[in-house]
Amino acid sequence: MMIEVFKTSVGEQRSAQKIINVLQKHFPDSKINFDLGDCDNVLRVEGENLLPGSIIKLLQSHGFICEALD
Repeated sequence: MMIEVFKTSVGEQRSAQKIINVLQKHFPDSKINFDLGDCDNVLRVEGENLLPGSIIKLLQSHGFICEALD
């Protein structure tokens, strides 16, 4: 099981849900959620065979900033 955490520019629940839906199509068995209360608007993805670069590119293709957090 892998856990990837990202800092994003997603600021609204509506946008977060849209991104979760997109990510679940690419990573169907993953657990995906946002913490919009955090100053970094954290995206957390938990699953197998995650590709952080692909997650970042998917968010960028929808107009959001996304970078991996350590």
